[in-house]
Amino acid sequence: MCGVVGIVGRCAVHYLLYESLSLLQHRGQDSAGIITHDQGKFYRRKANGLVRDVFRQQHMDRLQGNMGIGHVRYPTKGSNGTALVQPLYVNFPYGICLAHNGNLTNTHELVQDLLRTGRRHLNTVSDSEILLNVFADELYRCDTRLPIQDIVFSALRKLYQRCRGAYAVVVQIAHHGMVAFRDPHGIRPLIQGQRETNDGLEYIFASESSAIDALGFTVTTDIQPGEAVFIDVDGNRKAAQCATNPQHAPCIFEHIYLARPDSIIDNISVYKTRLRQGQHLAQQLARRQFSADNINVVIPVPDTGRIVAHTLALSLDIPFREGLVKNRYVGRTFIMPSQNQRINSVRRKLNVIDLECAGKNVLLVDDSIVRGTTARQIVNMVRAAGAKKVFFASAAPPVCYPNVYGIDMPVTSELVAGRYHHMDKDKIEREVAQFIGADRLIFQELDGLIESSQAGNRDIQRFECSVFDGYYVTQDIDDDYLTALAGERTADRGHHDEDTLGIMLSTEEG
Repeated sequence: MCGVVGIVGRCAVHYLLYESLSLLQHRGQDSAGIITHDQGKFYRRKANGLVRDVFRQQHMDRLQGNMGIGHVRYPTKGSNGTALVQPLYVNFPYGICLAHNGNLTNTHELVQDLLRTGRRHLNTVSDSEILLNVFADELYRCDTRLPIQDIVFSALRKLYQRCRGAYAVVVQIAHHGMVAFRDPHGIRPLIQGQRETNDGLEYIFASESSAIDALGFTVTTDIQPGEAVFIDVDGNRKAAQCATNPQHAPCIFEHIYLARPDSIIDNISVYKTRLRQGQHLAQQLARRQFSADNINVVIPVPDTGRIVAHTLALSLDIPFREGLVKNRYVGRTFIMPSQNQRINSVRRKLNVIDLECAGKNVLLVDDSIVRGTTARQIVNMVRAAGAKKVFFASAAPPVCYPNVYGIDMPVTSELVAGRYHHMDKDKIEREVAQFIGADRLIFQELDGLIESSQAGNRDIQRFECSVFDGYYVTQDIDDDYLTALAGERTADRGHHDEDTLGIMLSTEEG
């Protein structure tokens, strides 16, 4: 999961890009970068760290031009070294900069193809750099006598034939314009907005609508699966369907955890989806004889569990209380790159209000349980505050399978429910409850989760739910792939700084 943004404006766009990345900071805390374009030249600033730390006034002053792209990164593959900070750049052909959210699933095959031609050179293990070079390679093969938008669309049709996996991408091409495109399943989100100025239309592409409307743009459409939208330097827009058989299957984890609640993705309100998740979860609890008789208070795990917990409490007529206080200056623990960082961060991030827990049967509500370590620490904190019993409800079903589309869940052994994926749901709940120290645990049912999202847009027939059901929509994932992925994950942990295949490109200092 990362955040991408691209803007084609009528005046300098560097501050708009900065603000949009700040609004997308929850999608990646590892690094941030902006590359702008002005009269054929690119200006860049990118480094490890939060948006507010990467960009100073002297950096902003150098980011000239009325077109630019930006990226916030959370690493899922490779390392967190500076060579992997996006946007990425190649100078041939044209001069191309790319920002990518997602993960390719056939990177080894693509690397072999690229290196075999002798026309491309790879500097990192990043699948984003691979995607950039595939696009550049296909642009090189196109008939340069065609209009630039036709060249771009032709190159993307070939890219869609070669690249598998999840990708939501913004690319700027020197002298020519910007293209935004999305994988044939639309796994990762990408949304377009625009606004009218005295000088003409300005366009924005972003991972979430909240980064569009907050800047004064109007959301106009989601980029469709397999679709590409090209905006030339004069602000003319062209769109084309470049995939041969697009089948929409967006990632349902966006609605559970990844996206901001004020975002609308694929015409689905994330906020409304989480309300419905709470209603479905309440129905499950009622069927299983949970009520005000045995639960004294419902407490959310901030922040993504709050909406679900509030609706659940209302549905069951149980008091809702804020019993956990969050330190907002500590980042999201799930997207931190190492387990030690996640564990230490929980201790600094949350504090318990003893008065809301002491002597009570407490129901904690969170968005999901992935590794289980955070849930276990929270349960222990609430119990230490004097709770008689601690129950736990998850707005998501058991996370039993690795994610290969850009979320950091790559190894089954790291998933607390993954150890028991062969068992029935009741047995999984008992085992995970024991691991996290809860008196009882309830997972959302998958059908209820899907209905919570599908109610927002009935045109979407399938969601990408592989972490719950083991079905991968790209249909190219087998046990050998997952075993190799687990091996790469282990190697990454031991070689955080060894992220080069060849000569590493230097990144800007200062």
